[in-house]
Order: sequence, then structure tokens, then C-alpha cells
Amino acid sequence: MKIVFFGTPQFAIPTLEKLLNHPEFEVLGVVTQPDKRRERGNKLTPPPVKALATAHNIPVWQSEKIKKDTETLTQLQQLAADVFIVAAYGQILSKKILKMPKLGCINVHGSILPKYRGAAPIQWCLYNGEQETGITTILMDVGMDTGDMLLKAIIPINLLDNAQILAERLATLGADLLIETLYQLEKQEIQPIPQDNDAATYASLIQKQDYNLDWSRNAIQLHNQIRGFYPNCITTFRDQALKITATIPICSAYICHLPLELQEKVHKIPDLSTISSQPGEVVSIVKGMGAIVQTGEGLLLLREVQLTGKRPQSGWDFLNGTRLNVGEVMGNS
Repeated sequence: MKIVFFGTPQFAIPTLEKLLNHPEFEVLGVVTQPDKRRERGNKLTPPPVKALATAHNIPVWQSEKIKKDTETLTQLQQLAADVFIVAAYGQILSKKILKMPKLGCINVHGSILPKYRGAAPIQWCLYNGEQETGITTILMDVGMDTGDMLLKAIIPINLLDNAQILAERLATLGADLLIETLYQLEKQEIQPIPQDNDAATYASLIQKQDYNLDWSRNAIQLHNQIRGFYPNCITTFRDQALKITATIPICSAYICHLPLELQEKVHKIPDLSTISSQPGEVVSIVKGMGAIVQTGEGLLLLREVQLTGKRPQSGWDFLNGTRLNVGEVMGNS
């Protein structure tokens, strides 16, 4: 089966690797986003998918706007591919592109469709506290993740999973599901299923204000925000910006969902429910772990943080380095 692969970030790598290493598939070329300049050193850096394709001597196209790049579109048409595979490419494909391959364009989408269509399904899934997610392969149409569904695979979400961890799990799952989808599609064993548009939800692009932590929200909401938008959620501490990158909700309803070693440590924390404090206030210090902060409802242990210009550090190292005291207050950024 002759394939053109569309993808850009690390999420797409396991799928492309599977295709490149599979004897029954031939990757004719790769379409990815243009190189970008990194903040440090301002050097142009290729996206992960380009780096992998180049290492395998696969032709690469990097259009700013693929729909308007007539030269690239002509070359893609001439390849006469059986199928286009799309995994986190980052641009909308035109009707003309969708009609090029014989079997159509298949998207590897990081949610259980029709929920979380759009650009950031993994992040918003965590933000909303979902307990499971998965991969859906779809036969693409001109809409945003609206095409007919082919196959699905579902996995549970763990309490301490963040967007990076979950994306890695889903990327591996997506690679396997894509191979199975191609097998079944070639044998005409799949009956595409239309999505229920009434049940659809959307995962929009994340905005800068989404990273701001409001300590008047409850503990689990803040925990889900921090892990969903990892590693960018921000507050202030002593008039400095402080990123909160990992937390543990100190609540009986969630302790049982922690790894056993953490359950034992959390169970040893004294009952703090009688303490009267304001949202954002440090109410206790747990030796070897970090500070516990009052939220609008419930308590949150700061497991990992990052000061501006510094590397991420454990909550305990941060506490010792800053000599943080009970009664200090984290402010809204």
C-alpha cells in the first residue's frame, strides 16, 4: 500500500515509525509544517516528523499553506498514493487534497469521537476530568474531525497523568490502531460510521489565559487544569511568576487512585480540615514532599514547580530553597 504521511509533532512519530518499518506499506513522502525558530539561540529547528523522514531518506514537503501550494499539490497528485495518513499535521486539508488518494485520507485523532473534535483533545480531556479517552481513526471530510469513524481504541486515564504522559500513551495506541485500520480497510472489512453531531464537543486551541491559576477554584479542578495544560500553568509567589507543574489533590475521594507509595505518604498527612485559611494560602508543609495549599474547596499538594529562569524542581526542593513558610499566599497571575 502506497502512503503519503501528514504529521508534525512527537505525537505523530510512533505512527510514522510503524509505517516505515512495516513490509506491506511504502511511505512515498511526508508533508509537515515548516521549521520553527526556538527561543534559545533562535535556531531553525525541524519538526520531529521531518527529522524522522530525513533519517529514512523520505521526500519531505513543508508548505506554509498546503491548500494554496499548487506546486506541492501537483507533486502529491503525481505520486498516485493509495491513502494519505494524517496524524497531528496542523493544517486543514482541502477537498482537492482529500480526493487525491484512492482510499481517501485517514486521520488518527486523539479522542473518542465525536467528543473533543479540534486542536487540543488531550489537554481538554484532562482539564474536564475525563476518566477515559482513546484514539479514533476517521475517513476525513472537509469538516473539523467530522468524518465517518473507522475504528476506536479506549484507555483509562490515571489521576497523575498529564498531557505529555497521556499523549505518549495515545501516540503508541494510535500507531497500532492505524495499522489495523489499514488492514481492514484494504480488505473492505470496515463499515464507516457517521458521527452523531448532536453529541459532539470541541477542543479549541489553548489560549494564554487558560494557563492562569485561580485558587478560588476547587482542588480537583486546579489539579486537572495543571495536568491538562502541562507544563504551563502559572501563579505568582512573592511577586514572581511560578509555574505549577504537578500536584496531588489531598482528598479522600482521590487518594485511592494514587500509586501505592503515594497513598501511604498522603495517609500520614494530619487532618487539616479544621484550619481556617484563604484560597492560595500555604496551610501545611509535608516533609519530603512539599507545601499544601488551600483552594476554594479542598487542599492541593505542590509536587513540582518551576520558577522563572529555573529548571523544574520538586515541591520539597522548592520549599527548602525559598524557605517557604506556612501562611504565605500564592496569588493569581
